[in-house]
Amino acid sequence: MNILFLHNNFPAQYRHVARQLAADKSNRVVFASHRAPTAIPGVRNILYKPHRDAKAETHHYLRSVESAVLNGQTVFRTCLDLKQKGFVPDIICAHSGWGNSLYVKEVFPKARLLSYFEWYYHARGSDADFLDPAAIGHDDTARIHSKNMPLLMDMATCDWGQVPTGFQLSQIPAVFHSKLSVLHDGVDTDYFRPNPDAPAKISNLDLSHAGEILTYATRGMEPYRGFPEFMRAAALLMKQRPNLHVLVVGEDRVAYGKQLPEGESWGKRMVAELKPDPERLHFTGPLPYSEYVKVLQFSTVRAYLTVPFVLSWSLIESLACGGLVVGSDTAPVREIIRPGVNGFLAPFHDPEALAAQIEEVLDNVSELQDIRDAARKTATDRYALKKMLPRQLHLIEDVAAGRLPPREKAAN
Repeated sequence: MNILFLHNNFPAQYRHVARQLAADKSNRVVFASHRAPTAIPGVRNILYKPHRDAKAETHHYLRSVESAVLNGQTVFRTCLDLKQKGFVPDIICAHSGWGNSLYVKEVFPKARLLSYFEWYYHARGSDADFLDPAAIGHDDTARIHSKNMPLLMDMATCDWGQVPTGFQLSQIPAVFHSKLSVLHDGVDTDYFRPNPDAPAKISNLDLSHAGEILTYATRGMEPYRGFPEFMRAAALLMKQRPNLHVLVVGEDRVAYGKQLPEGESWGKRMVAELKPDPERLHFTGPLPYSEYVKVLQFSTVRAYLTVPFVLSWSLIESLACGGLVVGSDTAPVREIIRPGVNGFLAPFHDPEALAAQIEEVLDNVSELQDIRDAARKTATDRYALKKMLPRQLHLIEDVAAGRLPPREKAAN
């Protein structure tokens, strides 16, 4: 089977499935992306980049659409080159939204297209207006709605679609649900597993003396992932609990949402506002997986906050490690965490309530082994890679062979 993967970033959600397909020598696997900082044995990497950015004079409703068209145009040319060199895919697996797959069927009309739909945009009742409803005006609602144009083209063109969670499915118009399967990427629950004896030490940071460790792990420190609310809650707890250390893993940048002026960051802003004890607040920066998993294992409590948006892998990874998680009471988190069963919830917008919930967990850590066990069971039962990967492979095989609907049933 010939498989073409399309994603701006490599390998992203296709890391495990691309590796598994490439391990079969009868398959030819090509992965086209903007960058390829790593390699997967048996996967041929092709890099592409649009010849220009969207123009400033383009109507602001359409700048993201122009970017998608430019991306799609570049992939179109890449596919023409692949075809001329003898590679014709049986199936194209493409992340939707950036425009990668807009025109692939014009080059490969017989290839099946399996699209990965991560996020459908809404101006109201979702992520855009969650932090500040008053900030979204009529002009914003039209601009945000227009961002769906590339996704809608993919939904019309694809042979089948995949969406990782039920919440993310709920954002997509119901008319498309008959050709979508809810199928998570999967988390390696053999790697992310409990280790009660994990030493509280990573690289140059030794926290073995810390009585309690509260952890926040994220790609970027930003309002979309509740970083300001977490920091305000952490500052309150640090004043009340002199043995509490706070560990923040990730980059001090905005990955999702509105960017700050150059030179500013939310990490700097919150430290300046709260002035927490620098001896007990630790910013690690990004960590390799070997260090990151240790953090999840030795943390006393892990906080995870998000606006109603794409769910982070880190929440499932924390549960897989048997972590005591206090999450935001928002729709994507409620899909995973049942309060008092496998974790705890607190209001997103209320740092005092978040601090109170974390403190309750800290006060009762020795009595919460059943919560840890249930957290681990949630990860292994519903999101374990060894269960998800075979289903992903079956879905690819079925769509490639034209067996529609596939064994991986439609969402409706």
